[in-house]
Amino acid sequence: MAEENTEKKIRVRYAPSPTGHLHIGNARTALFNWLFARHFGGQFIIRIEDTDQARNIADGEFSQLDNLAWLGLDWDESPANPGQYGPYRQSERLHIYQPLVQELLERGLAYKSYKTSAELEAEREAQIAAKIAPHYVYEYAGLSDEEIAAKQADFEAQGLPYVVRFRVPEENVYGWEDIVKGHVEIGASQVGGDWVIQKADGMPTYNFAVVVDDHMMEISHVLRGDDHVSNTPKQLMIYEAFGWEAPIFGHMSLIINTETGKKLSKRDETVLQFIEQYRELGYLPEAMLNFITLLGWSPKGEDEIFNKKQFVKMFDPERLSKSPAKFDNKKLEWVNNQWIKKIDENVLFDKLLNEVVKAGFVKPEELDAGKLAWWHQVFKMHQDGIAYTSQITPLVKPIFVDLTAKADLGEDALAWIDKDYVKPLLTAWVAKLEALTIFDATSIVQTIRELQNEMGVKGRDLWMPLRIAASRVNEGPNLGEVMELLGREASINNIKEFI
Repeated sequence: MAEENTEKKIRVRYAPSPTGHLHIGNARTALFNWLFARHFGGQFIIRIEDTDQARNIADGEFSQLDNLAWLGLDWDESPANPGQYGPYRQSERLHIYQPLVQELLERGLAYKSYKTSAELEAEREAQIAAKIAPHYVYEYAGLSDEEIAAKQADFEAQGLPYVVRFRVPEENVYGWEDIVKGHVEIGASQVGGDWVIQKADGMPTYNFAVVVDDHMMEISHVLRGDDHVSNTPKQLMIYEAFGWEAPIFGHMSLIINTETGKKLSKRDETVLQFIEQYRELGYLPEAMLNFITLLGWSPKGEDEIFNKKQFVKMFDPERLSKSPAKFDNKKLEWVNNQWIKKIDENVLFDKLLNEVVKAGFVKPEELDAGKLAWWHQVFKMHQDGIAYTSQITPLVKPIFVDLTAKADLGEDALAWIDKDYVKPLLTAWVAKLEALTIFDATSIVQTIRELQNEMGVKGRDLWMPLRIAASRVNEGPNLGEVMELLGREASINNIKEFI
């Protein structure tokens, strides 16, 4: 398949509707098209499908493009950098669609439909009650051409609104060789009857406009989600009606929620689904691109961490999976953690510093050289344990910011308070800490070893009460390093308050 694709001039597109922010599924569609274009030396086009004016939101287009750029994608043509095929917003292409709709009307391949919403709904309810699959019923059935013309002339004289429907050739079967699914065939009788190509407001419908745009923009391949399979026969009808060559289609597998086993739906609130949400949490763009590319596509071998250039080099459409892609939050966290370990320490430091500033833990004007170095040590202590950068704030707050806060330690940890040996242990420890000449991690750990030998306490019985008393948390980085950063006064005060 890959060799066959290179014989054509590769032009692919991502065509979002500005009705919301960039969803994980849409990001995957954009990414796979971008990889396809870049791997085969083709062009990647952004086109905005904005004909559903009622659902468009003010920053919908900006959100789509801004988040794609954040992921590291670039494009060759778009509304902002048009090529010879523009305009690149459907709302600006009405002068292209309308003559083609008129041509289909004149050729008898489409007609004006005057059925009202109430009539269509009643028709649908009756079909459901009769246990018949809902479908549009031709409103001029049994009428001659003259009778149809007379009826429509009467409707027009009344000024009634109408839509334009494509006359479906019920006997036809539409088939195509799908890059992902192989050979697919769907009968015209399965599309639900004559379908609308132009709405009452004059706007074209998706299935009509997308064909015109793809043909006019010379799109060679269409990679999109599996939910578009049912749209493909409708689109092939339009290609056939105008005698145009259809692009090569590839329908990528659904993305399912690993926890529920169900299709990833925007109504599913158990998982974050928009790129913007992951940006706000502090996920890295390299990690998001890495993770999304593995949703329904797999490289050769066992490795899973790759950068953008590596993906472009090895991308092979034949390795697009037919099986549903599993969206696993834990896997995403793991991938992001791997990237946190890979990126430059200073870059990570800046991101983590931004998180603590945003949380109000420190003011920018307070960040002199000494304070910056101190925060750097705090971050270094925690960086291996965070999956995304905003996780740093709950980790450092109870230890380094709110020193008197009583963290939610849980019943198991709080049970140490009731053990008889704990108070003498902590009292002895305070004495040793106050006697230290140098208050650093090595010296602090030495005092703990001395306590172990002198009091015969070891393991969790030793370390748990010491950690809770000194740092107010029951787990975390090396206790000696934590206390060194806290400093002598804060560490000892914490223990005394706990006693």
